Amino acid sequence: MRQQESEFVETVVHINRVAKVVKGGKNFSFSAVVVTGDGSGRVGFGTGKAREVPAAIQKAAEQAKREMIPVPMVDGTVPHKIWGRWGATKVLLRPASPGTGVIAGGGVRAVMESAGVQDVLTKIVGSRNPFNVVRATFDALTNLMTEERVRRLRGLEPVTPEKVEETPVEAPVETATDAEAAPEASAPAVAEKPAVAEEPTAEEAEG
Repeated sequence: MRQQESEFVETVVHINRVAKVVKGGKNFSFSAVVVTGDGSGRVGFGTGKAREVPAAIQKAAEQAKREMIPVPMVDGTVPHKIWGRWGATKVLLRPASPGTGVIAGGGVRAVMESAGVQDVLTKIVGSRNPFNVVRATFDALTNLMTEERVRRLRGLEPVTPEKVEETPVEAPVETATDAEAAPEASAPAVAEKPAVAEEPTAEEAEG
């Protein structure tokens, strides 16, 4: 693994020497498989072939940068369990709890670390060919589903929480001053009896 241009991390997964038989003998060349990522959710891979190893690596790295894909992550791990397939190779990716680390080997580890995945559990089933392993890993990453992608495929509206401000309504509090100022309930008025003239006594009548 090497840091390139302080932006991408390049990992040479495999280098193979290829011989082509010609009339005058054999022509040797080298093929390379390189994984490149920015460590923040984007990764790509490429293959290159040349007569010299550095030239083959450079070609593979340039192809990897051109074909980078986004990697969905949730808290530093993959969002769900998924299988990737390529040829006779199958690769399993499983979410892991924080602190687990990258439990992987070979090309799978190179892809996970270059993408910036911090915790993941992986398993390789079938052929261990480095090229097939990398391709199967990318097949799994390409098919990862995010919540937004699932809602879009189901035809649902995206989740856009809106902040609703509610004005609290306070109940009026009656104070002692208000109670004193409030008019008191008056008692029902009693009708006054009309004044009755007093009748004169017998003595007053005789006089």
